[in-house]
Amino acid sequence: MKSSQTGILRIIYATKFSMRGFLSAWKHEAAFRQEVSMAVPLIILTFWLPVDKIQQLLMIGSLVLVIITELLNSAVEAVVDRVGSEWNELSGRAKDIGSAAVFVSLAFATFTWAWILI
Repeated sequence: MKSSQTGILRIIYATKFSMRGFLSAWKHEAAFRQEVSMAVPLIILTFWLPVDKIQQLLMIGSLVLVIITELLNSAVEAVVDRVGSEWNELSGRAKDIGSAAVFVSLAFATFTWAWILI
């Protein structure tokens, strides 16, 4: 993509790269596949639960946050793996922090669903 592209063409190219990112995460990241496979039915379930629209939005938003966090964590891991395969303290720390971010998002989603449903 040329940096001079603007308007609708830029949006088209950005969308293409985003879809490529989703496909790459689906192909290479088991955790991403698991989280999406859990999120989709749960999101559908919210339409049948006795919750108001704001609660439904919070429930869905908490699941979307998990997906976003997993995508960012996968990106960090890919960059760290690209830099080198030998063990490095900073590389390990980066991966652990990314994993912790996913854990926090999962805990938040669990808490949100429990708070609303219980």
